[in-house]
Amino acid sequence: MFEKISFLHAAALPIGVFLASMLTGYIISQFAFVRLSRIIAKASEDYGEIAAGSLKDMPIVAGAVCGVYGLIHFVHMDEYWLNLLGNILLTAVIFSGTVVASRIFSRAAVLYARKAEEVLPSTSILINAVQLVVYIFGGLIILQTNGVSVTPVLTALGVGGLAIALALQETLSNLFSGLYILLSRQFRVGDYIRLSTGEEGHVLDITWRSTVIKALANNVIILPNQKIASATITNFFFPDKEMSLVVPVGVSYDSDLEHVERVTVEVAREVLRDLAGGVKSFEPAVRFHTFGESSVNFNVILRVKEYTDQYLITHDFVKRLHRRYSLEGIEIPFPIRTVHVKQAVEAEKA
Repeated sequence: MFEKISFLHAAALPIGVFLASMLTGYIISQFAFVRLSRIIAKASEDYGEIAAGSLKDMPIVAGAVCGVYGLIHFVHMDEYWLNLLGNILLTAVIFSGTVVASRIFSRAAVLYARKAEEVLPSTSILINAVQLVVYIFGGLIILQTNGVSVTPVLTALGVGGLAIALALQETLSNLFSGLYILLSRQFRVGDYIRLSTGEEGHVLDITWRSTVIKALANNVIILPNQKIASATITNFFFPDKEMSLVVPVGVSYDSDLEHVERVTVEVAREVLRDLAGGVKSFEPAVRFHTFGESSVNFNVILRVKEYTDQYLITHDFVKRLHRRYSLEGIEIPFPIRTVHVKQAVEAEKA
C-alpha cells in the first residue's frame, strides 16, 4: 500500500509537468497564437497569412516536446536511455523546424509568384520543389546531428544517381520538362491553350509529372509534361486575352455591297455593345474577299474579351444579322449551279 502511494507521489510531478506543457501549448495555439496572427495580419496581410499557415499546431508540438523533456529528467533512468531519448527529442525539434521552414518558404514562393505572375507562375511543381529542397537540408542536418557523416551519404547518392536516372528516365524527363515549362513561361495556370495534337482547354495545374487541362466539355485532360514540352502550343491568353473573331458571310450578287457593309457593321456594333463578352471599344470591319459560285463572300471581324466568349458572340451575331438582312431585303443565297445541257442535233433524214 505504501509502495503504491510512494510511486504515485514520485510519478505525479513528471506527469504534471508533461500535462502542464501540453496544456500550455494548446492554450498558446488556440488563443495567444491566433491573436498574434491577427496582429501580424493588420500590419501585413501577406505576412499574417504566412505566419498563420506556417506555425499552425506548432505550439502544441513544442509543448509536447518540452513535456517529454521535463518528464525524462524527473524519471530516474540509465544514462544510455537518457541520451537516446534526448537525441530523439532533438531530432523531433529539428524535424518540426524543417516543417515550419518548408511551410514558410513554400508559402513565400506562392506569395511571390502571385505578385510577380509574369515572372514565375504559382503551380504545384513550384511548391513541391521548394518543399523538397527544404526537407533535404533538414534530413542532412538530422543525420549530422545524430553522428552520421553526410559526406558518404552524398557520395552514395552521387554514385547511385546514374542508376536512378536510368530507372526513372521517363519520370525525370517529365519533371525537368515541367520545370522547363514553368521557367520558360509558355503558359500559366488559367490560360486557354491548344496543342498541335488537338487537346485544348484551361490549364488547371502543372505538377511534377503532368499538366492538367480542363476542356470546355468540363472534362479533365492529364498530359505528361514531356509531351507538352515537345508540342506546338497556341496560347489564346498570351500576350493578351482579347482576340479577333472572324465570321464568314455571303450575300447575293444582286445586293448593294455598300448597303450590305453598312448594315453588317451596325449589327456587329450592337452585338459587341450588348453582350458581356464583346469588346465595346472595338470598331467592327467587313472585308470582301471572294466571288463565290453563288454569292459574294466576305468576313466580318469582331473582337471578344477571351477565347470562350466567341461562341456566344457568334451565335447572337448570326441570329441578329439574319433577322436584319430579312428586314433590309438582303438575300443570303442558296448554293446555285447552272448546268448547260447540249442535245445532239438529229441528222436530217434523207
